[in-house]
Amino acid sequence: MIVGRPKLTAVCGVGQKILDTKSFGCDPWSGLKPSNPVVESAARRDRAVTAIILAAGVARRLAPLTDHTQKSLLPVGGRAILGRMLEALHAVGVRHVVIVVGHCADQVRALAAAGPAGMTIECVHNPEYQKGSILSLWRARDTLTADSTLVMDADVLFPPDFLVRLITSPASSALLLDRGFTDTGEEVKLYGIGERVIALGKKFVPERWEVVGEGIGFFKCGAEHAGEYIRLLGESIGETGGTNEYEDALHRLLARVPVGWVDVTGLPWTEVDFVEDLRRAETDVLPRIERLGR
Repeated sequence: MIVGRPKLTAVCGVGQKILDTKSFGCDPWSGLKPSNPVVESAARRDRAVTAIILAAGVARRLAPLTDHTQKSLLPVGGRAILGRMLEALHAVGVRHVVIVVGHCADQVRALAAAGPAGMTIECVHNPEYQKGSILSLWRARDTLTADSTLVMDADVLFPPDFLVRLITSPASSALLLDRGFTDTGEEVKLYGIGERVIALGKKFVPERWEVVGEGIGFFKCGAEHAGEYIRLLGESIGETGGTNEYEDALHRLLARVPVGWVDVTGLPWTEVDFVEDLRRAETDVLPRIERLGR
C-alpha cells in the first residue's frame, strides 16, 4: 500500500487511542521541520537511496507503554520517534521509504500518511510480527534489489549526520559503529579489521579484530550485495522458522561480501528498548542532538 497525505486518523482496535497524550504530556503527531538544504545537498550527491524501516515488533520490554501503541510512535520531545526518523531521511534526500508494520499497524500507516511532502511511503504488513525481525525484513526483500538501501530499526533517536555519513560512505555496503559504548551485554557489537566489518553479535567474539564498537541498527546494503543477503535471510528463516533477528543473516553476509564501517563515535543517539532509554532520550540525547543543529 502506498500512502499519500489523507486526513490523519488511526486506531489500534476499536476504542483504543493512538497514544495517551495525557500520560506523555505532548502531541506525538506534531509537524515535521523543513529539510536542511546543506545536509540534503551533501547526501544527494550520491546515488538514489531507499530506506526500509522495521516497525512491526511488539516491544514487550516497554509494556505497558506499548500495549496499545507501536514503540516507534512513542514521543520524544513531543514528536514520535518514527516521525523524527522520516524527517531525517527527508532532510538527506531519501524520497522512497518502505515501512514494515505489524503491531498497531494502523497507527504507523496514519503517521506515514502525514509524512513529509514529496516522500513516497509504502507500508508492508508482516502478519508474523510476534516472531523475529528477520521476517519483517523478508517481507520487504524485493526493495533491497532496486537501489542502495538503508535497513533501519525504527526505535533509534539520532542526528541526521548519521545518515549523511552512511549514505556518502565510499563503501557500497556499510554499518554505523560507535566505539564509545559500555558493554552491558545488550549491545550488538561490530568487529572490524581495517575498513571492513568482519563480525557482529551480542555474544559472538572473533579471534582477532582491530576495532570494536556498538552497532547503531542501520545498515546500508548495496544493490550488488542484495541478492546474497536475501539468500542468507531465506537460509536463516529456513533454519529457525523466523524466530531470530535479521542481524543473524547479516553476520553471515560479512564473511561473503565487503561491508565497511562508518564511525559515529561522540555523536548523541540512543536505541529505545526500556523505559529508562525513553527518559534518557528526552532529557539527555534529544537536547544534545538539537544543539548540533544550531
